[in-house]
Amino acid sequence: MPIEMPRLGLGTHTDDDRARRRDAVSDALDLGYRHIDTAEVYGNERYVGRGIEDADVDREEIFLATKTVHHDVPERVEAVRDAIEGCLDRLGVTYVDLLYVHWPTGVYEAEPVLETFEECYEEGLIENIGVSNFLPEQLMEAREVLDAPIAAHQFEAHPLLPQEELRADAREHDYWAVAYSPLAKNAVADDGTLVEIANDRGVSAQQVSLAWLLSKENVAVVPRATSRGHLADNLAALDLDLTTEERERIEDIGERKRVIDPERAPWN
Repeated sequence: MPIEMPRLGLGTHTDDDRARRRDAVSDALDLGYRHIDTAEVYGNERYVGRGIEDADVDREEIFLATKTVHHDVPERVEAVRDAIEGCLDRLGVTYVDLLYVHWPTGVYEAEPVLETFEECYEEGLIENIGVSNFLPEQLMEAREVLDAPIAAHQFEAHPLLPQEELRADAREHDYWAVAYSPLAKNAVADDGTLVEIANDRGVSAQQVSLAWLLSKENVAVVPRATSRGHLADNLAALDLDLTTEERERIEDIGERKRVIDPERAPWN
C-alpha cells in the first residue's frame, strides 16, 4: 500500500502576493486540510511555515511536502544537502513528510541527488522521498539508485491531460501519483463535458475535475486556492462520487492541454 497521505491537499504555487499564502495555509488547516504542498522555487516556504504556526493544528497532524530544484547550481552533494536544509529552515520545521526532486533537468544527476535524499531520509529529515516531472525512464533510474521506496510522483494531470502512463506506473509500483494543476489553470471550467456534468449534479466543473482524479487508484490532488470559498469548494470534491457513466464521458474528452510546459522540461 502507498504511504498514508491525505488525498486532497493545498497547492501553494502562485504568481500573486506570496504573503497571502500564510493566510491561505492557516485557513485551509482550519477548514480541515491536512496536506500542504510547497516548493523551494515558489519562494513562499517562510509564509507556508508561518501559516502552519498560526493554525490551531499540531504539526504531527499535517502532511507537509516541499521540493528542491537542482538545475541551476553546480551539482555537488553539499549543494543538495544545503538545498534540503534550506527548505527545513525556511519552513521552520525539523522534518518534512515528503521531499520531492522538483525537476530532473539541467545539472540534475540521479546518484548525487537521490543518494543525498536517502541520507537525509535515514537521518529523519525526510519522512518520504518523492520525485516530480519525471519521465518513465527517469523513474526507473531513480528506483535503481534508491534503496528507499519512491513514495510519490507529482506531475500535471487533469481531464485534459490524463497521464495514463504515469498513473499506471504509480499503480504498478504502489506509490502516489500526485496531480498538480488539477484544474488546468481553470481551463476545466470551459470544457463542455465537465460543465454539463457539473450542471446536472449542482456542483462546479472544478469539483468534477477533482472528483474524476480522486476516483483513480493511487491518485492525490493538490489544487491551488487562496480564498476560503475556493478552499471549501475544492475540499467538497472529496464527497462527490461520479457515476460510471460520468467517468466514462470524462475519459472520452478528446482535448489535450498541458498548462505547465517550460523549455527545460524533460519531455521537450
